[in-house]
Amino acid sequence: MAGRLAVIGAGLMGSGIAQVSAQAGWDVVLRDVTDAALERGVAGVRKSYDRFVAKGTLAAGDAEAALARITTTTELEAAADADIVVEAVFESMEVKAEVFTALDRICKDGAVLASNTSAIPITQIAAVTQRPESVVGTHFFSPVPMMKLCELVRGYKTSDETLAAARSFAEEIGKTCIVVNRDVAGFVTTRLISALVVEAVKLYESGVATAEDIDLACKLGFGHAMGPLATADLTGVDILLHATSNIYTESQDEKFAPPELMRRMVDAGDIGRKSGQGFYTY
Repeated sequence: MAGRLAVIGAGLMGSGIAQVSAQAGWDVVLRDVTDAALERGVAGVRKSYDRFVAKGTLAAGDAEAALARITTTTELEAAADADIVVEAVFESMEVKAEVFTALDRICKDGAVLASNTSAIPITQIAAVTQRPESVVGTHFFSPVPMMKLCELVRGYKTSDETLAAARSFAEEIGKTCIVVNRDVAGFVTTRLISALVVEAVKLYESGVATAEDIDLACKLGFGHAMGPLATADLTGVDILLHATSNIYTESQDEKFAPPELMRRMVDAGDIGRKSGQGFYTY
């Protein structure tokens, strides 16, 4: 099925989606607002391919061919002939609304307009377009080249054809899909991790147990690969605060109300691995 893919946003998620898609034979145009962001994105892809080549899981020739299938641009108009568009911009409804309003004008009929959002309802995003039936959630996981899951999210008006095309694309680039049939804020995975992180932070904040012991309990007791507080540091405490706040605003369910400690950490800039300090020191 490999065709033409446009990825909007060359950050960690966007460049990862571009990487696995190009490797699977898709022609990818990667778009961001600055050349510097595009250069960073492509450098990350190249580095990742090099690691796979060094490990012997990807042939050097295949890596070169995949890299050659990725072109970059600062023009959103480059999405005009894409069969599938995946938006991976900042997790803000205002930013996404701007992108989807433009894509609605630019993209050809029948194109699948997908969002990599982890918490914003697809129905809200689809509502800014004249083709809500063509809008679907494709929530990939970080790092995209390593993580097998793709959460497919139906908006209120997403058509069966759009969902099937999104599934076909995700499976073709090596992902296993789950389908979220009701477009609740946070979908399945973000709701689960948010509830777990919020409770873990509350236990830590009130001195019930250390961060290490809370994480160890989840690893050894539940078989989790990583505990919730280490996950928060990896994902970014700021990003999880944003996600839990979105879910809480939408659902008014107290279990998603972000603990005060999370807000204070974000205010102070202790947002996890990327700042060198979160629940742990790096």
